[in-house]
Amino acid sequence: MVDYSELHDPNAEYTMRELSAETMGVTRERGGGRDVEITDVQTTMVDGNFPWTLVRVYTDAGVAGTGEAYWGAGVPELIERMKPFLLGENPLDIDRLYEHLIQKMSGEGSVEGVTVTAISGIEVALHDLAGKILDLPAYQLLGGKYRDEVRVYCDCHTEAEADPEACADEAERVVEELGYDALKFDLDVPSGLEKDRANRHLRSGEIRHKVEIVEAVTERVKDRADVAFDCHWTFSGGSAKRLAEKLEPYDVWWLEDPVPPENLDVQEEVTKSTTTPITVGENRYRVTELRRLIEDGAVDIVAPDLPKVGGMRETRKIADVANQYYVPVAMHNVASPIATVAAAHVGAAVPNSLAVEYHSYELGWWEDLVEEDVIVDGSIEVPEEPGLGVTLDRDAVAKHLVDGEELFDPV
Repeated sequence: MVDYSELHDPNAEYTMRELSAETMGVTRERGGGRDVEITDVQTTMVDGNFPWTLVRVYTDAGVAGTGEAYWGAGVPELIERMKPFLLGENPLDIDRLYEHLIQKMSGEGSVEGVTVTAISGIEVALHDLAGKILDLPAYQLLGGKYRDEVRVYCDCHTEAEADPEACADEAERVVEELGYDALKFDLDVPSGLEKDRANRHLRSGEIRHKVEIVEAVTERVKDRADVAFDCHWTFSGGSAKRLAEKLEPYDVWWLEDPVPPENLDVQEEVTKSTTTPITVGENRYRVTELRRLIEDGAVDIVAPDLPKVGGMRETRKIADVANQYYVPVAMHNVASPIATVAAAHVGAAVPNSLAVEYHSYELGWWEDLVEEDVIVDGSIEVPEEPGLGVTLDRDAVAKHLVDGEELFDPV
């Protein structure tokens, strides 16, 4: 097996912007139990409805922090690659360590993509760890809180996903039986009228079918719930405009990712063409990428994915930029309870937080991964315990490991 921590990279070894504590001269004693060093970084992958990569940062104080990176191949190897850059560092220097990793991994793609995702998982773990060392909840490290509870929107599915009435039935069930007042359904579902899915064009009959789904769901739940609809970057600019226009008479919370994410000019055209609120953000990385979306008016609601976009502080930075343009933040989230609670801490700490997504209501053991209750009556009560405020259940994690994966060490 390759030892990724030993890979040779001249960019990392000779960078002139070396931000390690040794190079920066950050050597002064801190006192008060804050002289702590990182001793190890480990990952464990859980086989949920997504393959969640959990990250644990260990210290010589016998305290460890747990984080999570967005799912995807190569993330554990990248985290192993970065471990030497963290050993011996003080985990309380979260911002410097984040920038240190971005700089060290610049030759390996830390502008965007899976490298940023890997750094995100470490960054979340550092917040959990710092909170435990300082005896503070993570939201306090982000500036305090605006709210005690963060609203959750439930990503809904049904076996008959293309049947408007089946979607409406599921919407009513989730509202009445599960207690959610915020929902999302997929709208890029087969209508049976497709001729060529590769060209991104929506025929008139396909648009009528999507309008029927929106009408059935929104009319069924009425004022009992807000409902968003996800398009997963599927349609052409022209088709997205036609669809958004047809949805204007309905109570659509937002239409998500109607066009591919690469061309921001097309995204801006679509958003400005309609009164249907448009939400974008999960496929952009770091505040530098999402800033243009916000500043150009290419998004009505911004949707960063915290364990993918750069972590907790980076999500806070995105929310700060969005707040200057009076844009709400609805955090995309397909994570385990770890990153979900991390998103709730950020949601508590920023004024323009709208909601945090929950994508695992069909997975019966999602909440078993931690000892605490996470989502109650459609919201997350932001923990007051140190760090993230949730404790991994090692037995539950071990039960659901990806085949061939090993559980990280106990604290």
